[in-house]
Amino acid sequence: MNIQIFGRTKCFDTKKAQRYFKERGIKFQFIDLKEKPMSKGEFSSVRQAVGGYENMIDENCKDKDLLALIKYLAMEDKEEKILENQQVLKTPVVRNGKKATIGYRPEVWGGWE
Repeated sequence: MNIQIFGRTKCFDTKKAQRYFKERGIKFQFIDLKEKPMSKGEFSSVRQAVGGYENMIDENCKDKDLLALIKYLAMEDKEEKILENQQVLKTPVVRNGKKATIGYRPEVWGGWE
């Protein structure tokens, strides 16, 4: 397994995801989205795995203005705006090759082992 956890250091669910993999002795790579955002390729891979970028957006994020802007942008512009402003993504984003999850999903991660 090649686990990558994209998240924020202060995110409670990101910490729980890290603990989940540590307790099972599974090595993972943690990437802080504030320091290093997802690349376009990584973003596209995750988007395909979770069924579209609509499933990736956190409706409860702090930046309500940006959330409203993304909601009303044309379809072809939404992805670019989300890629530029990854603070609107739900965290953690956990990748295992082409598979990915959004949020704390131990029931899915168990199937990867």
